[in-house]
Amino acid sequence: MQKSIQLNEQEATLRQLLLDVSNYISSLAGCNRPQLRFTGGWVRDKLLGVGSKDIDIGIDSMTGFKFGTLMNQYLEQPEARAKHPKSVLGRLAKIEANPEKSKHLETVTTKILGLEIDLVNLRKEIYTEDSRNPQMEFGTPEEDALRRDATVNALFYNLDNSEVEDFTDRGLEDMKRKVIKTPLDPYQTFTDDPLRVLRAIRFASRLGWRIDEGDETAMSDKSISDALKLKITRERVGIELTKMLKEQKPCQALQLIDRLGLYKTIFTAFEDRLDQSVRTRDWKKAYEQLQKITTAKPEVETRKDIPGDSKSIIKSILLRDPDHVHQDIFHAWLLCAFVPWARVTAPSPDKPKAKAPPKPAAIAAREGIKADNNTIKIVENAVAHLDEIIQIKDATVNPASTTSPLKRKQNSPTRSEQGMTIRRWGPRWRSSVMYALLTQIVENSIDGHESNCQGILDGYAMWLLELRGMDLLEAYQLKPLVTGHKLFQALGAKRGPWISRALEMVMAWQLANPYEQNPDGAISEVISRKKELDIG
Repeated sequence: MQKSIQLNEQEATLRQLLLDVSNYISSLAGCNRPQLRFTGGWVRDKLLGVGSKDIDIGIDSMTGFKFGTLMNQYLEQPEARAKHPKSVLGRLAKIEANPEKSKHLETVTTKILGLEIDLVNLRKEIYTEDSRNPQMEFGTPEEDALRRDATVNALFYNLDNSEVEDFTDRGLEDMKRKVIKTPLDPYQTFTDDPLRVLRAIRFASRLGWRIDEGDETAMSDKSISDALKLKITRERVGIELTKMLKEQKPCQALQLIDRLGLYKTIFTAFEDRLDQSVRTRDWKKAYEQLQKITTAKPEVETRKDIPGDSKSIIKSILLRDPDHVHQDIFHAWLLCAFVPWARVTAPSPDKPKAKAPPKPAAIAAREGIKADNNTIKIVENAVAHLDEIIQIKDATVNPASTTSPLKRKQNSPTRSEQGMTIRRWGPRWRSSVMYALLTQIVENSIDGHESNCQGILDGYAMWLLELRGMDLLEAYQLKPLVTGHKLFQALGAKRGPWISRALEMVMAWQLANPYEQNPDGAISEVISRKKELDIG
């Protein structure tokens, strides 16, 4: 860990611009020269040798909005235009305070020299026992440092003397010890802003550090958990969770959520009957195995009679190539988070023909983390296809539990059946299969024995190799050889709902005859099954 900060060219230019603005302000009537500091995460990351494009700038004597306005004014001056082109400063965007949702700052955001900048005054927050909404006042650097979420995020870089300031007297030491710790009493810190619970988990998992034991005790407290569930908007919960799962150590984030008893606080449907049905006892087997899959070595091509590593095979097929891998991995971790919801069922509709209600897991995604529609659909499909995936995998790997290779082949799902099933599952079928795999690992966990997990992994690897060998991994993209227009002509029929069923017949024929390119065979197949289409 570094003890001093070396600015790059962009940062050094920004520093000089801000000091010039500060000096300009001091020349105005009735204005004192503001002292400026780079604060928070940028300081932490620079000390760790990590670059950052986001910089928070703390101002000691005026709001960020006023400083930004005066910066604009300064850049209109002839001497400023000669030194700093006006184009260095982007548009100022003022973000109002919203104490109802624990957002107590008035911030101004802008872009300078390609850097994302937040301008905000140093402050202290005063809470009263009968109100969760703080009074926000100008504060000293020490008061601003002490109200932050972690000591390592409370370090400042003074622009005047280029020194790192540690007003908590623990930030540098905690960084050395690799500990996430609140500057003040953790109970009070998390009560004031419960979102800090999730931020502590995110920083600990991102950095691979541990959380202070006293902080963990407070984070597990029911009153803190209830405040996090009810006081913080679910959008902000979802944003923090998404950041955790997209960073380098999502497994550690889920492990902390699990160990601290926060699962139902985060992944909630806000329906007691559904929430109480969730079981997390063996959930850790899912995220532990997913961690092993995502970190498995690349698959090595082997002879058919020499089995490869199952985790590597699963990774190469379900997490695909570099063009998709980051998205696939994120969806894998997201679905892993909803494995405890796999078997939670919704009440049956009151009316027999009523539309089936959403899967409870999808409700939890929608209400608990305010996931977008695409993510909700991924969760919904994964749960909806769960049992079918397990059944077709078992039928392929262990058909009728026979030892006869010939009977196994006869009892296995055909290429056409498997291809049509993948088409029905759609483009996200890989994510659904990963969800089924992780759910099976949890449901078949016996005292955490590794052999139980390995058997499941081997089964999925065998099935996926079978699908790859039959060239079915992209079956959902296959286009029919015959158009609807040609089918109208061939059958001499009018347009109607039958056409979609006929095109499915065409696709099933194509999958059963992968080397046929002549559409006549597909048309003959449809004609021979004309009675099934109810068109005379």
